[in-house]
Amino acid sequence: MKRAYGLLAALGAGYAFLYLPILLLIVFSFNESRLVTVWAGFSTRWYGELLRNERVLDAAWLSLAAAATSATIAVVVGGLGGFVLARYGRFRLRWLFAALLAVPLIMPEVVTGLSLLLTFVSIDRVVGLERGFGTLVIAHATLSLAFVAAIVQARMSGLDRAVEEAAYDLGARPTTVFFMVTVPVLAPALVAGWLLAFTLSLDDLVVASFVTGPGATTLPMVIFSSVRLGLSPQVNALAAILVIVVTCLAVLAARVNRQRSAFDPS
Repeated sequence: MKRAYGLLAALGAGYAFLYLPILLLIVFSFNESRLVTVWAGFSTRWYGELLRNERVLDAAWLSLAAAATSATIAVVVGGLGGFVLARYGRFRLRWLFAALLAVPLIMPEVVTGLSLLLTFVSIDRVVGLERGFGTLVIAHATLSLAFVAAIVQARMSGLDRAVEEAAYDLGARPTTVFFMVTVPVLAPALVAGWLLAFTLSLDDLVVASFVTGPGATTLPMVIFSSVRLGLSPQVNALAAILVIVVTCLAVLAARVNRQRSAFDPS
């Protein structure tokens, strides 16, 4: 019993270390004081000022649009890459394909950002590609597609191919089997990959600092610059909103995966 209580205490301390700072951040987002660590009474003042801060709002919309777009691209490209690695076994230059797909997993973000910057500058000299929203989406999709590929490959390794073979026996074409059987089975992995890619894009600061231009400032860049000049209580309000949004998305994804797993034929 003492050992069980000790394990529960250690588990509780670990969860408190992880989530207590987030809870305190949400509580102090309703603080009246301009000092972020001194409680002066309950107020929603900083939420109102945040909604009137056009710089932060523009950066938030840009980050959300870039995260959604890059996550969608990463799911398509990375999902196909993971499908190929799991389904087609050994093929010529498989090792090279797998290595190139896994490079973003092990490459430092500084190196990735610098290499993408040099690439975009070289392309700009040839075709006039300016750094902005487009380069940001390409960079974040490149950064996160490896994570999606790893998730899809792991899901494909546990897929029962008898379901697909049954569809073939019933006269379905390969494209029909892929979109009507394989993709629905992979849906939980695709949703998880999309959420992970979305989070990576929304959280990224290093790569975005290299590949964006003056007219495309992301939310992490705005927060980082504001923290360097002095922490504003608006950052607490913004962080609280992000925590609530991400929590809602995680709960929604968990419910979708639970419903799909109930009807999962594999």
